[in-house]
Amino acid sequence: MRRTAINPATWSVDMGFNQGEVVSGHTRTLYISGQTAMSEEGKPEHDGDMAAQLARSVDNLKSVLGEADMSLANLVRLNVYTTDVDLLFRHYGVLAGQLGAAGVAPTTTMLGVTRLAIPGQMVELEGTAVA
Repeated sequence: MRRTAINPATWSVDMGFNQGEVVSGHTRTLYISGQTAMSEEGKPEHDGDMAAQLARSVDNLKSVLGEADMSLANLVRLNVYTTDVDLLFRHYGVLAGQLGAAGVAPTTTMLGVTRLAIPGQMVELEGTAVA
């Protein structure tokens, strides 16, 4: 797989994401449903704790990637939904640090929403990965 970052302006790179990416040579695409701070048994975790919810959401995202023999390095698109954008930005390093360690800056959209499907959940990560 070959990735080519598309950044007509470079401000987004400093924030940890590319404005676009051309992906070629891949053979598999994984579409990842929104991952929240849910236990393996399907129970919500870390009520009211954005940092812990974000960390668990990233772990769950990585688990889905791992089941497909992929990692964060394969992530080309990341949608972030949150009930509190300002609070999420205070803890965004939890996610940005892991993406940086994987050497990726996937195209990203962050949206503030009224609520998520599971009451008490504050952040949800949805992605697309290619290999």
